[in-house]
This record gives sequence, structure tokens and C-alpha cells, in this order.
Amino acid sequence: MDTLPYAVRTSFPLLFLLVPALGALLSCRRHPDRPAAETWQRWWAVGALGAGSLWVAVSFLAAPGAMADAIGFARSPFQFEIACANLGMALLGFRARSASPRERLTGGLAAAAFLWGAAAGHLYQWFAHGDHAAGNTGGILATDVLVPAVMIALAVRDLRRAARTAESSRPSRVTA
Repeated sequence: MDTLPYAVRTSFPLLFLLVPALGALLSCRRHPDRPAAETWQRWWAVGALGAGSLWVAVSFLAAPGAMADAIGFARSPFQFEIACANLGMALLGFRARSASPRERLTGGLAAAAFLWGAAAGHLYQWFAHGDHAAGNTGGILATDVLVPAVMIALAVRDLRRAARTAESSRPSRVTA
């Protein structure tokens, strides 16, 4: 892994943003009758949150030394906790494939609690200790911020769309 250029190592997590974005774009073009926010959120939840978190969980379980090096930390039992937390995020992402808009919002909020906390830790290590390791800054920092932000924004948009649809389908009341 050390032989790969820094830009490649730090950019790898961005694939978990790019692939679902391309999938959602193509899916929206093939099925223009479906609500775009829902399509994008399902792709984003499964690809960015689900697959991305599963990749992190498996990486921390299968190669804890390499992951410690990638983030610029010493090996510690804390890595198992990170793996399990990411496994939980993966389950939330995969569950969102068939979830309601409200459930997808809850998944986004849960992801935000963990991933935005992780992002704050990355930033602290970066500025307080000069940790510019590929797994501490760059792609992983971007995904930690963007994955929950996009999930929440899309869920809110989908909930608003559903509320407008429900409102327009209600019979109007005539008052005398």
C-alpha cells in the first residue's frame, strides 16, 4: 500500500460516492416516472453508506495494522470498535434500500452522529497533530461529511414531496 501514490490512497473512499451517484443518475434516466430524490437516496444509502461502511468494517477487521498505518494511528483495541460501528452503519445503509422516507432520514441522522464525530476527530488530528495520513484527510474526510449530509437532504426532500402529494390528493372541504 505504501507504494501507491498518496493521491490514490486518499482518493479511494471517493469511489463510494462516485459509484452510487452514477447509478442514481442512470436509474433516473431509465425510470423518469420515479421520484428522483427517492432514487438518489436509495442508491446513496446502499452504495455510499452501506458499501462504504462495510468496506471500512472489513478493512479494520481483516487488516488492522494497515488501517492503523493508513490513518496515522498506533494499533489499538479501539479499531475493533470502529469496525463494529461501521458494520452498524452498513446495516443502516442496506436497510434503506426498502425503507420509508422517515426511516431513511433516521438512518441519515444516525450516520451523521457517528460520521460527523469521526470527521471532527480527523480535523482535530490534522490541525492539532499534523496528521496528514491518507486515511485521516482527503477522501475519508469528504465521505464522513458528505454521506450523512446528502442522505439527510434527500430524505427531507422526499418527505416534503410525499407531504405535497398527500396534501394534493385530499378532498377539499367546502364550508357554508
